[in-house]
Amino acid sequence: MDLLPIGKMAALNHITVQTLRHYDKIDLLKPLHVDEETGYRYYSIKQSAILDMIQYMKSLGMSLEQIRDQFRNENIEEIQDILRKQSRNIDDEIRRLHQMKRGVEACIRSYGRYLRMPEEGAITLETIPARKVFCYDGGINIYDHGLDTYEYILRELKKQVIIRDLPMVYFCNVGSILRKEMIDAGRFVSSEIFVFVDDDFEDQEGIEVIPKGDYVCTYFHSFWREKESAEALFRYIDEKGYRIIGDYVCEVVVELPIFDNNERDMYVRLQIPIDPPTSPDHPDTESAR
Repeated sequence: MDLLPIGKMAALNHITVQTLRHYDKIDLLKPLHVDEETGYRYYSIKQSAILDMIQYMKSLGMSLEQIRDQFRNENIEEIQDILRKQSRNIDDEIRRLHQMKRGVEACIRSYGRYLRMPEEGAITLETIPARKVFCYDGGINIYDHGLDTYEYILRELKKQVIIRDLPMVYFCNVGSILRKEMIDAGRFVSSEIFVFVDDDFEDQEGIEVIPKGDYVCTYFHSFWREKESAEALFRYIDEKGYRIIGDYVCEVVVELPIFDNNERDMYVRLQIPIDPPTSPDHPDTESAR
């Protein structure tokens, strides 16, 4: 029988010498002969069938340890069980990649919106579609504290996202809610922050829908400008005689990869829902998601 040195065997099977050495080390594929004096490994061309099977089973997602065990046990039913589990894992990965793709697309839209946004401080009237969010109550009034506390609250939101196995891509589009009862009471108190989720995301605790409607909006950079921007918005609503009909929403449209003093560079849209205006020709703006 002609024996092939390890380099020739590797080249014929389009793998590396290191791979064959590893297979030998873990008892997956042993050389047919090892020279006692030199330690050189030699293989039979017929062992290529084993390498073909290894590569095939690897392509199905089986680990080298699983493949080795199957070669030893020769249990076809066990192979089926492994492959059924792998099929479920692939389905999970497809869902994860699909969610990631939608997250990337949402981020592209957010940056596109940023480039088309009204200039900072402008007040607009926009019709915004319904949006689904996962909302978390951190128990601390955001407006009683500075950016450091806000970052700690975001850590808690991120923790909830992880616990509930929400896709991490959602975390790039966050916001806060000031409930209508607080607005009516003249109190700037909110402890609820949220992330936007896809419309078809399954309902669970914390999931709610921000309703479609007409919103008076304004835009600004920086965490520190929210209160003055909100006050300008409330004054505008009062001057126009609009009636507030729902919760105040503060949405981070996009976070820019620019940092000043280690602080987030956020572009924010404040939104307050009002009774539909009498004029039928006010501009519409679609939401980010």
